[in-house]
Amino acid sequence: MLEKQRKRQRRQKRIRAKVIGTKKCPRLSIFRSNQHIHVQLIDDQKGQTLVSSNDLKIKTVKGKGSKIEMATEIGKQVAEKALEKKINKIVFDRSGYKYHGRVKAVAEAARQAGLKF
Repeated sequence: MLEKQRKRQRRQKRIRAKVIGTKKCPRLSIFRSNQHIHVQLIDDQKGQTLVSSNDLKIKTVKGKGSKIEMATEIGKQVAEKALEKKINKIVFDRSGYKYHGRVKAVAEAARQAGLKF
């Protein structure tokens, strides 16, 4: 494994030790690869995914766009699904990534759509 990946995993462990999701206040977890982004709302007490979304679903519907535009759409989509399930407060888990670019776009779009962090 590369050193960059090891460092991210260490940061991820530190974050997960502090950030715990419940049914009333789930954890918004992000996975970002070079091409795609996946977002989940997770109840850590039961180990269940309550809501999920990724850019693969959006690309087929919206057509082609930049990665940040896709991340913004995913943030809106996850927030809408969460609000349908009467979830309005979450904790944010950036999964060891820096808070900028696509990660920031997802967070800001979810905030604008009505989720509280």
